[in-house]
Amino acid sequence: MKIYEFTMAPNPRRVRVFLAEKGINVPYQQIDLATAENRKPEFLKINPMGGVPVLELDDGTRIAESVAICRYFEETKPEPRLMGVDAKDKAVVEMWNRRMEFEILMMTAGAFRNTSDFFKGRIPQVKEYGEICRTAALKRLEWLDTVLADREFIAGPRYTIADITALIGIDFGRLTGIKVEDNQKNLARWHQAVSSRPSAKA
Repeated sequence: MKIYEFTMAPNPRRVRVFLAEKGINVPYQQIDLATAENRKPEFLKINPMGGVPVLELDDGTRIAESVAICRYFEETKPEPRLMGVDAKDKAVVEMWNRRMEFEILMMTAGAFRNTSDFFKGRIPQVKEYGEICRTAALKRLEWLDTVLADREFIAGPRYTIADITALIGIDFGRLTGIKVEDNQKNLARWHQAVSSRPSAKA
């Protein structure tokens, strides 16, 4: 078993944090996105979509997409439960994780992809769309601050994958000036708490 990843990318970090919370150690093989190694024929045989991370099981099965990888490990090592404990809780965690994906992580990634020199000449970039993503992410951080006024973690009283996704999205946003503002006290309290967990260093 191993995971193909690129340390600097947000979605591989999401898996690393998830596995660190569960105390699972998996060997990693780096795929250098900076040199477009993920677009070369050798890697496209592993994942035709060209993305990382990819989990490769001992039987040769390959699972791409970070949440799918997390789901595999949630099922094989349930504790601590990071994706819900019963039908209702699983649905609530899924709802919040999807919101953090669409409203935070995708917006910060969209800002980076469309404005950063890292992708210049490598993918089509629309600077105006990148700025739209940046503005949307900042608005959603304002909203998330209000959500966290009456709860310790994003999906309720327990730390879950929704917190991981939000953490990754917010930290990645720093590259394009998206950050927690001084007046967002609830969000700042939450961010400090989740950033202080040992898993956040993964």
